[in-house]
Amino acid sequence: MFTPQVTVIAVVVLVILCTGGFLYALLQPKISGDQKRDKRMAQISIPRTVVAAERRTMQDADKRRRSIQDTLKDIESKQKQQARKGKNPPLSLRIQQAGLGWSRNKFLAISAATGLVVTALALLKGLPLMIVAAIGLVGMLGLPRWYIDFRRKRRMDRFINEMPNAVDVIVRGVKAGLPLGDCLKIISMEASEPVRSEFRRIIEAQAMGVPLTEAVQRLPERIPLPEANFFAIVIAIQQQAGGNLSEALGNLSRVLRERKKMRGKIKAVSTEAKASAGIIGSLPVVVTLLIYLTSPGYIMLLFTEPMGKIILGVSAAWMFCGVMVMKRMINFDI
Repeated sequence: MFTPQVTVIAVVVLVILCTGGFLYALLQPKISGDQKRDKRMAQISIPRTVVAAERRTMQDADKRRRSIQDTLKDIESKQKQQARKGKNPPLSLRIQQAGLGWSRNKFLAISAATGLVVTALALLKGLPLMIVAAIGLVGMLGLPRWYIDFRRKRRMDRFINEMPNAVDVIVRGVKAGLPLGDCLKIISMEASEPVRSEFRRIIEAQAMGVPLTEAVQRLPERIPLPEANFFAIVIAIQQQAGGNLSEALGNLSRVLRERKKMRGKIKAVSTEAKASAGIIGSLPVVVTLLIYLTSPGYIMLLFTEPMGKIILGVSAAWMFCGVMVMKRMINFDI
């Protein structure tokens, strides 16, 4: 009935139609976008409880971020006030920072006694009255303040060396489940000075009803160091905003130890410059003494002749300027 050519064409057409139908049935979901529609509908149809929980989480995170920002702003304003006071602290605060139990009247009495002793020694040496008066003034006003500054600097250095160990004790105690107050008590009893006495003051302030945040924030006032300031900031943020205290203090401990290493490297690098500056600054005095021992008449012209005194005054002024410049060049802060 059909010719062979028509039969072959019909078979080919049927095969093409079957293949196209099979491919359409296989690829129809992707072509029509039903999978994307179903996935989008599933995302839209998230339960309201999940959406509400996510919103609460975001709100809590925003509140915490705002609380941290407010805390940092308050701490920054207090730090600026402390920085203004720290440039020239009052005498009573300097005595306290030096770890001395002197009152103002006791300091004045010690200054007067030092001035009298130095003046008496100068008179016994038979020095001129002008020189005796100058020595007495230096002994009364300079020596006690120099002693306080020396004790203060040495106490600050001890605090810097001991503070990382104290922070490590707090980290271990918090990880072991101890409250922060108990960790502070352990430091106030077992740490080395001056960390022990400073943390004892924090514990005593808490016993008097002062909040922990405020008690810790008083530490940088007594110890004007970045290490004490960092510790106060970490405690203040943790108390007001929450968070992992052991992790925060662990990071602080690493920062303090790295600062200590950096300070040691800077000291090692600047030692050569300081030695050179000391040699250069002492050369004029040493040369003058050597010339005086070998040829007194030659060098005494500078002290007896008017022009020699002018030369000495100008030379002393230039030497003072050079020493100050070298001091600024080799003085590194961290």
